[in-house]
Amino acid sequence: MTTDPRAVRATVELVTGAWRTQAVHVAARLRLPDLVAGGHRDGAALAAATGLDPDVAHRLLRLLVLLGVFATDADGGYRTTPVGELLRDRPGSLRDMCLLYGEEFYRAWGHAEEALTTGTPGFELAYGEPLIPHLAADPEAAARFQRVMQAGHAVFDAVPAVLGLTGPRRVVDVGGGSGRLLATVLAAAPAARGVLVDLPHVLPLARAHLAAGVGLDRVELLAQDVFDAPLPAGGDVYLLSRVLGDWDDERCVRLLRRVRAALAPGARLFVLERVTTDDGSGALAALWDLHLLVVNGGRQRTLDDYRGLLGRSGLALERVVELPLETKGLLVGVASG
Repeated sequence: MTTDPRAVRATVELVTGAWRTQAVHVAARLRLPDLVAGGHRDGAALAAATGLDPDVAHRLLRLLVLLGVFATDADGGYRTTPVGELLRDRPGSLRDMCLLYGEEFYRAWGHAEEALTTGTPGFELAYGEPLIPHLAADPEAAARFQRVMQAGHAVFDAVPAVLGLTGPRRVVDVGGGSGRLLATVLAAAPAARGVLVDLPHVLPLARAHLAAGVGLDRVELLAQDVFDAPLPAGGDVYLLSRVLGDWDDERCVRLLRRVRAALAPGARLFVLERVTTDDGSGALAALWDLHLLVVNGGRQRTLDDYRGLLGRSGLALERVVELPLETKGLLVGVASG
């Protein structure tokens, strides 16, 4: 049998992907990008600052250069690349994402086969409890998770133009998490006011973020399970950002029916989710789809899937707006009938 070298290389790239994940995770955990940016430019200085053996530090740094985290200057010193800058320990970076995906989610994916064959989420297999109860009991993990959820700011920044809010509108963010999306919307609509609804352990981070972004005088924070109590009525806009992907169809319909019950005539529901396709495009959405299954039994859906969920809930899909990042979509729903 003749072996195609390109196929071999592609296969090796696939099966060693976890090594890359963990190398970058170690770099973020040790704060190597911050150390390099702060002036630790040679291997000896970085080894001393991190406690690594100098030979081990050299070998790790060599790989991180090849992965594009660092670059080397003519004198052999290291400097951060744009990728390395995104891994620094500062607001707006992706370091928390790197830590979450290299720790909790990495352990969950270690149970991928069992998750896919039995339907039991890998996170539950790894930690002995589902994701949301785990976060409720671990404030540090919950805060890191919510900071990761904030990392979609490039998408959030495009939302206010779609909403086009003018005047004293009321925005209800259902399962609003860290408050980043609501803060972005309210900052672009100075006369609008907002309500953020989420579980009690989530609200401290949301309160801090909204206080710094738009002021708490414009926001009401409501601690409740969005599945088990009526949602605030009287909103002009209802937001569901990256919520439906965490749940099966029945739970989604249950939540959407609560939104439908709260919708006043003329109000709109805006659903922010990745939309999967079967046309050979959208690898990122397909990856996220399996990730949601492995982590908590969720899924990403096709446009027809979302149309069906809305229809079962007394809602109709009015339009779809494309947003930045692969297959990210803003679905606009209205009351039907």
